[in-house]
Amino acid sequence: MHFETKAIHVGRSVDPNTGAVTAPIHLSSTYERQGDGGYINETMYSRSKNPNRRFLEECLTALENGYDAIAFSSGMAAITAVIESLPKKYPKRIVLPNEMYFGVKLLIEKTDIGQRFDIVTIDMTDGEALKTAINEKPTGIVWIESPSNPQINITDIKKVVSLAQGVGAITVVDNTTASPVFQQPLDLGADFSLHSVTKYIGGHSDVLLGAVIAKESSEMLENMRLHQANKGGVPSPFECWLALRGIETLSLRVHAHAKNALDVALFLESHNKVKAVHYPGLNNHPSHDIAKGQMSGFGGLLSFEVEGGADDALKVANSVEMIVQATSLGSTHSYIEHRASVEKELTISPENLLRLSVGLENVEDIKADLNQALEQI
Repeated sequence: MHFETKAIHVGRSVDPNTGAVTAPIHLSSTYERQGDGGYINETMYSRSKNPNRRFLEECLTALENGYDAIAFSSGMAAITAVIESLPKKYPKRIVLPNEMYFGVKLLIEKTDIGQRFDIVTIDMTDGEALKTAINEKPTGIVWIESPSNPQINITDIKKVVSLAQGVGAITVVDNTTASPVFQQPLDLGADFSLHSVTKYIGGHSDVLLGAVIAKESSEMLENMRLHQANKGGVPSPFECWLALRGIETLSLRVHAHAKNALDVALFLESHNKVKAVHYPGLNNHPSHDIAKGQMSGFGGLLSFEVEGGADDALKVANSVEMIVQATSLGSTHSYIEHRASVEKELTISPENLLRLSVGLENVEDIKADLNQALEQI
């Protein structure tokens, strides 16, 4: 089946008890034991297995052409599970991009993850730096984020995977900003693809979910399943149901996001109050050709640098009227945010940079709102 068909049909079937086309929400926390001591569909207790969660996992597996998927209560729960599920036979060394999702940076800086693992950060777009980092010491995980958030850097996934495989390291791709519509990391050789389902997959800013999709059966995958059940980072049945509903329109939404984003990027590129625009769909993006080779579309997230400094960028963010100044991306709404003021002393974002998640509003309204805000500086 094609992507759009899988998005609507995988993980769903007509309910045999009622004939309902839409799956019911299974809120029960516990399930009846059968006469032989077993359980129907091996569902005993909702923390270890829930029908709605399993429906979502089946659908995500199909969308990424994977072996299996595991859903978690948030993107950060998924990220933590991946790191903590590294098998003991692997070195506890992780090579990460220096421009990473800020939540990962906080996980390293503010929790014991940073003490229990040897963390190395590099410019993942620099091939020589990557070779040096993964060859100087035994490495367990090479972490890829492409496109990156918020500066929209592109990493050559096949190239990084090849280098990582050469030293026996596991590769994980944070595929959140591309969504499974535009990028298939497992098809590019990665071992795991990770999503904050909260973003494009959910798509409506009303769920908090994460997921990891595996290319094949492995000890690490089994460790993640045990982590999910025994550490309890499971999503609610209702959130899984909402995410699965959102997936039905995922392809349509993401293509519309990308169409709007390219239009907005071209508009900003020509604006006299804008110094630079970071969007891989622009021909002058330094990694445009790499993005074109591994993505079928360029996504709905961009960032731009205004002329001036932090005060000017904040003035633009504070002057939008329709666009919402908020943390997140991938929603029907357009969101804008000054990342440096959020990330404070840990930021590597330019002080004049604004991240823009382009929504599904009429693109002329988005451009008009940005224009009037930019004219305030």
